[in-house]
Amino acid sequence: MSELTAMQTQTLGELKNRFDYHAPNDGRAARYASVRQALLSAATSVALHTAFSREQSLALTKLEEAMFWANAAIAREQ
Repeated sequence: MSELTAMQTQTLGELKNRFDYHAPNDGRAARYASVRQALLSAATSVALHTAFSREQSLALTKLEEAMFWANAAIAREQ
C-alpha cells in the first residue's frame, strides 16, 4: 500500500475511535446516567401525552437514538 495522505491517516484514526471499546471511566458513568435519566423523562412524557400510534413510536425511537448518540459522544471523547 502506498504512503497514506494526512487525510487518510486522520480518517483511519477517527474510524478506530468510532469502532473501539470505550470503557466508562473518569466520571463518564455519571454522565451516561444523567443523559439516560433526562431522555427517559422525555420519553415518559411523550408516552403519557400522546396516543399510541406510529408517530408516538417514531418519537420514542428518536429519543432512544438521541440517547445512543449522546452516550457515543461521551464515550468517544479524547
